[in-house]
Amino acid sequence: MMTSLFSDSISEIKQAATIIKQGGIVAFGTETVYGLGADATNSQAVQRIYQAKGRPSFNPLIIHFSDLDHVFQFVIKTELAHELALKFWPGALTLVLPQKKNTNTQISPIATANLSTMAVRIPSTKVARQLIKFSQKPIAAPSANSSGKISPSTAQHVFQELNHKIDAIIDSGPCQVGVESTILDLSNNVPTLLRPGGVTLEDLIPICGPIISNQPIETKIIAPGQLSSHYAPHLPVRLNCHEIFPDEALLAFGPPIEHTGLSKNLSNTANLEEAAQNLFACLRFLDVQGRELGLKGIAVMPIPKTGLGLAICDRLTRAAAPRLA
Repeated sequence: MMTSLFSDSISEIKQAATIIKQGGIVAFGTETVYGLGADATNSQAVQRIYQAKGRPSFNPLIIHFSDLDHVFQFVIKTELAHELALKFWPGALTLVLPQKKNTNTQISPIATANLSTMAVRIPSTKVARQLIKFSQKPIAAPSANSSGKISPSTAQHVFQELNHKIDAIIDSGPCQVGVESTILDLSNNVPTLLRPGGVTLEDLIPICGPIISNQPIETKIIAPGQLSSHYAPHLPVRLNCHEIFPDEALLAFGPPIEHTGLSKNLSNTANLEEAAQNLFACLRFLDVQGRELGLKGIAVMPIPKTGLGLAICDRLTRAAAPRLA
């Protein structure tokens, strides 16, 4: 299969939407990372996402919509969900809500891993919302990379990894947030943070009140991004480093520790927003160049777990976790 490369012009987004309507899979940029999209109501199309990524079938997908009314045709609109939606959508927040069962068009149970809940969001980029609108379907879309590997923040990252495995890629430039959406589970009495991301805990607490945020990893997979090993480069990752070994590359944050070898800085000024934007691209660079130089690992300097730092540390912790067999 030849993967088509589209620009973000209206005419080429419409071509990509036609591919979606015909059961194809298309990678597209959002504010968080590039997603790999298919018609969420078409089980055959959704299955192609899992096959292209090598993704385990028990790991559900986020369903993307273009507007608020469309979302709440498929999930139950609680008072808190509506308040959060008005505040943060379009944007980098995913809500897990109970599914409605009386809709004319059902989301594929493959996309939700046969759960009674559904992870939903409205992306903020114009291209993503136009693709959804033109396709006239909710779009199931995990990150556009091989399962468990580093998420893509440019179209080139997607092409390098999934060329010949997917139908098309829409190039809308680099992603502005750079880490995936925050996932908040509202299906129980107390909101539960399943994955930190582009909307911070500090943003959510004034609206939600107390949020459970220390759930053990992999107790029960009900949303994407909960696997302990995820976002992983080929080289092993070592965290919270104050010194670096000669056979390691350095992923720095703020003023770097002394190192004459291969290095990248997430943000020279220790800016967490800049660090989030750069995270996956820097990891990819160090992984590729480090392996070419025969290095044995990537050492990461400490990063504060506040604001977007919580999401960055979550991704790095999973990147450093023991690899899945």
